[in-house]
Amino acid sequence: MTGIPDAETIVPIPDPSRLTADHPKDGKYRILSLDGGGAKGFYTLGVLHEVEAMLNCPLHKHFDLIYGTSTGAIIASLISLGYEVNQIHDLYTKYVPEVMKEKMPAKKSLALANLAQTIFGDKQFTDVKTGIGIVATKWVIERPMIFKGSVVQAHGRLGSFIPGFGVNIADAVQASCSAVPFFEHKKVTTSAGDIIDLIDGGYCANNPTLYAIADAIHAVNKAREDIRVLSVGVGVYPEPKPDWKMWFAKRYLVSVQLLQKTLEINTQSMEQLRAILFKDIQTVRINDTFDKPEMATDFMEYDLTKLNVLRQRGRESFAAKEAEIKACISPLQTIPSAG
Repeated sequence: MTGIPDAETIVPIPDPSRLTADHPKDGKYRILSLDGGGAKGFYTLGVLHEVEAMLNCPLHKHFDLIYGTSTGAIIASLISLGYEVNQIHDLYTKYVPEVMKEKMPAKKSLALANLAQTIFGDKQFTDVKTGIGIVATKWVIERPMIFKGSVVQAHGRLGSFIPGFGVNIADAVQASCSAVPFFEHKKVTTSAGDIIDLIDGGYCANNPTLYAIADAIHAVNKAREDIRVLSVGVGVYPEPKPDWKMWFAKRYLVSVQLLQKTLEINTQSMEQLRAILFKDIQTVRINDTFDKPEMATDFMEYDLTKLNVLRQRGRESFAAKEAEIKACISPLQTIPSAG
């Protein structure tokens, strides 16, 4: 047993809450890009909690395009469906540790599949409230597969475009999170009848900012000076130390560290390329490094006490760049919502 409810138990979108601001359109095109990183997504949620509070507005109403990879795909999808950050944090607290506690790939993948189905049900990419991009990797041909919600984001084949290729959000998110070898591959069937073997999007773009900017410039045809980007990582931490008396723990942890290193190299490479290719696009990147030994963790973390610390660090990272973030993504004026 994983502790995850049956797939029929769909989590409803809660009623609207305290966020009341209404931001008028000002001609800017705002992008929110969310890295992969497994359970370290709690750091992301800490950052986003403060961003949402600063804006006093649900994030799907403020950002024109939200991209996510792996854990970022879960968060991006939930935001695009209308969830607020505290609601997403509640879901993460309830379900993510149950997935990460599983050791065998088959059980871990089953827990992830149940989680995705429980949260998203049969939601389709036609149900999103803003632009979205969910990044996965095609195993056979070693290329990205990006699930998008609108034909406006298409770079070609406009006549045959189908939101999300006809794949539901639950399956797309599971594919984006399938970090082989700790999870099994995820096969999806498109509306065209194609069966595609997918793995974690982090293998091609753990930081999906470049893909999001490419959509904005080359598909949506936005001018560079009108694009604003908030790119949020999961933080960088020391590696945990195993009990070296346990050979299995040592072997398992070394494998985790290798994958984590691979994804981190990918993340940093994508950010370096963004800074070179799109240095003229106003961007704020939040992805602090924490080097104290007590901050040691990895993407398989399931200790809620430590995950809560990651969330706190995310909120502190926001505070360190609050003025820069506000200057980048806030509107020139805010209209209080009636009622």
